[in-house]
Amino acid sequence: MNMKRRRPSHVSIRAGQVEFVKVNTDAWRWRDVYRWLLGLNWPRFAVFVAVVYIGLNLLFAALYSLQQDSIAGSTGGHWFFDCFFFSIQTLATVGYGHMYPQTLYAHIISTIEIMTGVFLLAVMTGLIFVRFSRPIARVVFSRSIVIAPLNGRPTLMVRVGNENQHSMVEAEFRIMFSRDEPLLEGGDFRYFYVLKLHFDRLTVFPAALTLRHTIDEKSPLFGATPESLEARRVLFLVSVIGIDPVIAAPVQMQKDYTWHDVRFGERFVEIYTELEPGRLSVDYGRLHDTEPVG
Repeated sequence: MNMKRRRPSHVSIRAGQVEFVKVNTDAWRWRDVYRWLLGLNWPRFAVFVAVVYIGLNLLFAALYSLQQDSIAGSTGGHWFFDCFFFSIQTLATVGYGHMYPQTLYAHIISTIEIMTGVFLLAVMTGLIFVRFSRPIARVVFSRSIVIAPLNGRPTLMVRVGNENQHSMVEAEFRIMFSRDEPLLEGGDFRYFYVLKLHFDRLTVFPAALTLRHTIDEKSPLFGATPESLEARRVLFLVSVIGIDPVIAAPVQMQKDYTWHDVRFGERFVEIYTELEPGRLSVDYGRLHDTEPVG
């Protein structure tokens, strides 16, 4: 029995510094268009809207121009330009009154275009509303992870800062650590660990703080060296989850680090300065700066 073979396809997904290529999977579904549009930055989204808008008007202008004199009130200039600008008026349901369809063919095309314009307006309005109403975490992560003694014990540290103009509430912090480990049967297997932090949640996260993990005998990082991190292809994933109190919606951001980003024997510089009792200055310009441990 012959079975129809599905055409091989692939999807490329980038998670931080690692790219995953999914093969033999559904490369695209119409539902994914919505997520793709929401994922575009504002300049690309504006270009997409402009291309769709101009393309639709060019298409309908070409349809109008197939029948000469299908539109009354022509300016007497180039016939295609008259059709194009009439299409813009029709798609936007403006209707200045100077040009109008005068044949059955033109009425049919204009009806289809008006229905298309209503649908396009509803879709674009929804997309723009979701893009504006969607909360943004605006959490900045230090460019590197440092490992240095803290209170006499080696400690892994990473700094995070809240760049929003208001505090994040019910914030949760997590550092996931993964590496290759040898198997008894031979070969390597990728293991994942959630590192135990000095604190993993705050009721209020107003500015910046340093996440810390003590490297003791129970830590998967115990005895780690720059050479061992490289040999086991170590990867760290730091995530922050909280609630935006203005919109009352959850927000989340994450950043990954490879063994290249780990600095041994360094610590983050101080960024807090007390201006007066109850008033602190936080220098975000030094959030990434480190210094050797003396």
